[in-house]
Amino acid sequence: MATIEIQSVECVPASDGVEDEEISSQTHPNNQYPSKPHILLSSAIAPTSVHELLECPVCTNFMYPPIHQCHNGHTLCSTCKTRVHNRCPTCRQELGDIRCLALEKVAESLELPCRYYSLGCPEIFPYYSKLKHEAICNFRPYSCPYAGSECIVTGDIPHLVAHLRDDHKVDMHTGFTFNHRYVKSNPREVENATWMLTVFNCFGQYFCLHFEAFQLGMAPVYMAFLRFMGDEVEARNYSYSLEVGANGRKLTWEGTPRSIRDSHRKVRDSHDGLIIQRNMALFFSGGDKKELKLRVTGRIWKEQQNLDAAGACVPNISI
Repeated sequence: MATIEIQSVECVPASDGVEDEEISSQTHPNNQYPSKPHILLSSAIAPTSVHELLECPVCTNFMYPPIHQCHNGHTLCSTCKTRVHNRCPTCRQELGDIRCLALEKVAESLELPCRYYSLGCPEIFPYYSKLKHEAICNFRPYSCPYAGSECIVTGDIPHLVAHLRDDHKVDMHTGFTFNHRYVKSNPREVENATWMLTVFNCFGQYFCLHFEAFQLGMAPVYMAFLRFMGDEVEARNYSYSLEVGANGRKLTWEGTPRSIRDSHRKVRDSHDGLIIQRNMALFFSGGDKKELKLRVTGRIWKEQQNLDAAGACVPNISI
C-alpha cells in the first residue's frame, strides 16, 4: 500500500421511549359501528408496558413475527430463538414452536415514531412498516466516508468532519477549486487499491475528493471522483468537473457528486468519475514513463448560482 505524504498546501484568495398510550377510534357515519382500536405510541421518555412487551429480552430490539414463546408465556424474537439453542432465557424451559399470536396482533395495531426521532424525523409508522422506513430515513446517521479502512463510526456531518480530521488525519481545505499532483514511484503496482481522501469546505457544505489506483478487470486504472457529505437530494444541487492532461491533450469529467449515503466502493465500482488508463496516465506524466506524475485539476459549483472566485484553495499532494 502506498503511503501518502503532503508536500505543500498553498491557499490563495480565489428513543424509542414512549408516552402514555393514546387510543383513537373513528365511528361509522351512522355512529353505530366503531372502527378497530388503533394504538399510537408517540415518542417520549418513559416506556410503557406495551413497549416492554414487544422488546426481546435477549437483543432488546422490537420483535416482529414470528414472535415465539415458551410454555410459561415468556417471549423472544425469532432471531434470538436460535441463539439461545431453543431454551427460554427467562425460565430455561424448552421453547418448542409456540407462537405468541396475541402479541403479534397487538403489534399490528401499533404506530411508533421513527427511531431517529431525536435526530429530527417527525414520522410515525405502523409497527410493521417502521423498519422499512428506518432503512432509508433521511435523518439516519451517516457512515464514515473514509475509504482506507472499514471504519464503523457513524454520526451527523459535523461529527464526521471532526472525526475525519482528528482520527483519520484527512487534509481539510477551504475553496471550490483544486489542483492536485499525484506522484507514485512505481505505477506498475496497482494490485491493491491506493486511496487518497481530501475534504473541501465550500458553499457551506463538505465534499470528499477521492483518488485511487485499482484493477478494472485486467486493466490497471486510476480514478478520481467526488462525494457530497449530505443526502442524495442535496447532492443534486451541485456539480463538479475534473481534468487531467499534458502534451497538448486532456481528459475531462463533469458530473454530480454522489452522496456519502452511497458507499465508496459502490461509487468506484459504478465507474462514476474520471477514469484514466495507466498507459494514458503515464503519457500525461511525461519523461520515461517509469514514474507517475499526474496533475488533476477541478472545481465545484452550485447550480444556478453566480460563483465568487475568492477563497480558492490549491493544495499540492503526493502519494
